[in-house]
Amino acid sequence: MDSSSGGGLGSDTGLLQQILSLSLVPRVGNATVCPTSTALCSFPEMWYGVFLWALVSSLFFHIPAGLLALFTLRHHKYGRFMSVGILLMGILEPLSAGILTSAAIAGVYKAAAKEMIPFEALVLGVGQTFCVLIVSFLRILATL
Repeated sequence: MDSSSGGGLGSDTGLLQQILSLSLVPRVGNATVCPTSTALCSFPEMWYGVFLWALVSSLFFHIPAGLLALFTLRHHKYGRFMSVGILLMGILEPLSAGILTSAAIAGVYKAAAKEMIPFEALVLGVGQTFCVLIVSFLRILATL
Protein backbone atom coordinates (compact mmCIF):
# COMPACT_ATOMS: atom_id res chain seq x y z
CA MET A 1 0.00 0.00 0.00
CA ASP A 2 1.28 3.44 -0.86
CA SER A 3 1.90 5.51 2.25
CA SER A 4 1.60 8.80 0.35
CA SER A 5 -2.15 8.34 -0.17
CA GLY A 6 -2.94 9.93 3.20
CA GLY A 7 -4.56 6.93 4.82
CA GLY A 8 -1.58 4.64 4.95
CA LEU A 9 0.72 3.53 7.68
CA GLY A 10 2.76 6.74 7.57
CA SER A 11 -0.11 8.92 8.76
CA ASP A 12 -0.86 6.56 11.66
CA THR A 13 2.78 6.53 12.67
CA GLY A 14 2.88 10.34 12.58
CA LEU A 15 -0.16 10.58 14.86
CA LEU A 16 1.27 8.02 17.26
CA GLN A 17 4.60 9.84 17.31
CA GLN A 18 2.79 13.13 18.00
CA ILE A 19 0.85 11.65 20.93
CA LEU A 20 3.89 9.96 22.46
CA SER A 21 6.02 13.09 22.19
CA LEU A 22 3.32 15.13 23.99
CA SER A 23 2.86 17.35 20.92
CA LEU A 24 -0.75 18.26 21.44
CA VAL A 25 -1.29 20.88 18.77
CA PRO A 26 -1.03 19.63 15.21
CA ARG A 27 1.07 21.75 12.89
CA VAL A 28 -0.51 22.91 9.65
CA GLY A 29 1.95 22.55 6.81
CA ASN A 30 5.60 23.31 7.29
CA ALA A 31 5.13 26.94 8.29
CA THR A 32 6.63 27.19 11.74
CA VAL A 33 8.49 29.97 13.50
CA CYS A 34 10.07 27.69 16.08
CA PRO A 35 13.62 26.49 15.62
CA THR A 36 12.56 23.06 16.85
CA SER A 37 9.49 21.27 15.54
CA THR A 38 8.38 20.00 18.96
CA ALA A 39 8.33 23.33 20.83
CA LEU A 40 5.15 25.35 21.27
CA CYS A 41 5.85 28.93 20.14
CA SER A 42 2.61 30.72 19.37
CA PHE A 43 0.10 31.82 22.01
CA PRO A 44 -2.72 29.49 20.84
CA GLU A 45 -0.41 26.47 20.89
CA MET A 46 0.82 27.19 24.40
CA TRP A 47 -2.66 28.02 25.68
CA TYR A 48 -4.18 24.90 24.14
CA GLY A 49 -1.43 22.64 25.47
CA VAL A 50 -1.74 23.85 29.07
CA PHE A 51 -5.55 23.95 28.94
CA LEU A 52 -5.84 20.45 27.49
CA TRP A 53 -3.62 18.95 30.19
CA ALA A 54 -5.58 20.81 32.89
CA LEU A 55 -8.85 19.43 31.51
CA VAL A 56 -7.57 15.86 31.16
CA SER A 57 -5.99 15.79 34.61
CA SER A 58 -9.11 17.28 36.18
CA LEU A 59 -11.25 14.60 34.59
CA PHE A 60 -8.70 11.98 35.66
CA PHE A 61 -9.31 12.92 39.32
CA HIS A 62 -13.00 13.84 39.25
CA ILE A 63 -14.45 10.89 37.31
CA PRO A 64 -13.25 8.27 39.84
CA ALA A 65 -14.34 10.53 42.71
CA GLY A 66 -17.79 10.94 41.17
CA LEU A 67 -18.13 7.21 40.60
CA LEU A 68 -17.03 6.50 44.17
CA ALA A 69 -19.58 9.00 45.49
CA LEU A 70 -22.30 7.47 43.32
CA PHE A 71 -21.45 3.96 44.54
CA THR A 72 -21.23 4.81 48.24
CA LEU A 73 -24.22 7.17 48.36
CA ARG A 74 -26.55 5.30 45.99
CA HIS A 75 -29.11 4.56 48.71
CA HIS A 76 -29.14 8.04 50.23
CA LYS A 77 -32.12 10.20 49.33
CA TYR A 78 -30.16 13.33 48.37
CA GLY A 79 -26.55 12.13 48.65
CA ARG A 80 -26.62 10.37 45.29
CA PHE A 81 -26.74 13.77 43.60
CA MET A 82 -23.34 14.69 45.06
CA SER A 83 -21.72 12.59 42.35
CA VAL A 84 -23.31 14.80 39.72
CA GLY A 85 -21.87 17.86 41.46
CA ILE A 86 -18.41 16.29 41.59
CA LEU A 87 -18.53 15.44 37.88
CA LEU A 88 -19.78 18.91 36.97
CA MET A 89 -16.99 20.48 39.00
CA GLY A 90 -14.47 18.33 37.14
CA ILE A 91 -15.71 19.78 33.86
CA LEU A 92 -16.71 23.34 34.77
CA GLU A 93 -13.57 24.24 36.72
CA PRO A 94 -11.19 23.74 33.77
CA LEU A 95 -13.68 25.35 31.40
CA SER A 96 -13.92 28.49 33.51
CA ALA A 97 -10.81 29.08 35.63
CA GLY A 98 -8.62 26.74 33.59
CA ILE A 99 -9.13 28.76 30.42
CA LEU A 100 -8.12 31.98 32.16
CA THR A 101 -5.09 30.62 33.98
CA SER A 102 -3.87 28.80 30.88
CA ALA A 103 -4.18 32.02 28.90
CA ALA A 104 -2.25 33.89 31.60
CA ILE A 105 0.54 31.31 31.55
CA ALA A 106 0.71 31.36 27.74
CA GLY A 107 0.68 35.16 27.80
CA VAL A 108 3.66 35.29 30.14
CA TYR A 109 5.60 32.86 27.96
CA LYS A 110 4.71 34.84 24.82
CA ALA A 111 5.62 38.19 26.41
CA ALA A 112 8.94 36.75 27.53
CA ALA A 113 9.50 35.40 23.98
CA LYS A 114 10.10 31.92 25.41
CA GLU A 115 9.29 28.60 23.84
CA MET A 116 7.30 26.04 25.78
CA ILE A 117 8.21 22.41 25.44
CA PRO A 118 5.25 20.00 25.64
CA PHE A 119 6.45 18.61 28.98
CA GLU A 120 6.17 22.12 30.47
CA ALA A 121 2.58 22.28 29.24
CA LEU A 122 1.91 18.96 30.97
CA VAL A 123 3.47 20.12 34.26
CA LEU A 124 1.63 23.46 34.22
CA GLY A 125 -1.73 21.89 33.32
CA VAL A 126 -1.48 19.14 35.94
CA GLY A 127 -0.20 21.76 38.40
CA GLN A 128 -3.42 23.73 37.99
CA THR A 129 -5.46 20.65 38.87
CA PHE A 130 -3.15 19.90 41.79
CA CYS A 131 -3.70 23.42 43.18
CA VAL A 132 -7.48 22.97 42.92
CA LEU A 133 -7.23 19.62 44.75
CA ILE A 134 -5.07 21.11 47.51
CA VAL A 135 -7.55 23.95 48.08
CA SER A 136 -10.43 21.46 48.05
CA PHE A 137 -8.89 18.99 50.49
CA LEU A 138 -7.42 21.54 52.89
CA ARG A 139 -10.63 23.57 52.98
CA ILE A 140 -8.71 26.84 52.92
CA LEU A 141 -11.73 28.76 51.67
CA ALA A 142 -13.82 27.69 54.66
CA THR A 143 -11.39 29.42 57.02
CA LEU A 144 -11.70 32.85 55.37
